[in-house]
Amino acid sequence: MFSIDLRSRVPIYEQLVHNITEQVVKKVLLPDEPLPSVRTLARDLGINPNTVQKAYHELEQRGIIYHSAGRGSFVAPTEELADAMAMQHLQTLEQEITAARRAGVSKQAVIELLEKLYKEAVDR
Repeated sequence: MFSIDLRSRVPIYEQLVHNITEQVVKKVLLPDEPLPSVRTLARDLGINPNTVQKAYHELEQRGIIYHSAGRGSFVAPTEELADAMAMQHLQTLEQEITAARRAGVSKQAVIELLEKLYKEAVDR
């Protein structure tokens, strides 16, 4: 179900967060669908349960999954997920703008590029 590259420089928990997020976006995992338990997923992937727990916690913080005491973790309902995904995109955009600013890109250049990209996305 999930794939982890143990040789990758990307931390395992981030790979797991990416995998689960991608499957939710592609609707492979549906709203309110249960996720494997931390222990089961750790055993299946051959990784430490703390790594899975860290990934699940990150996903819960992003609003992609929710936890029900005694029942496990589940994919968040669609409305909550849409808001969480929008926030995730905005956080990514914020990080990229910060990196561009540090690299010396002017505010005007960033604004012009954003306006151009937004227009192209709307026109599709």
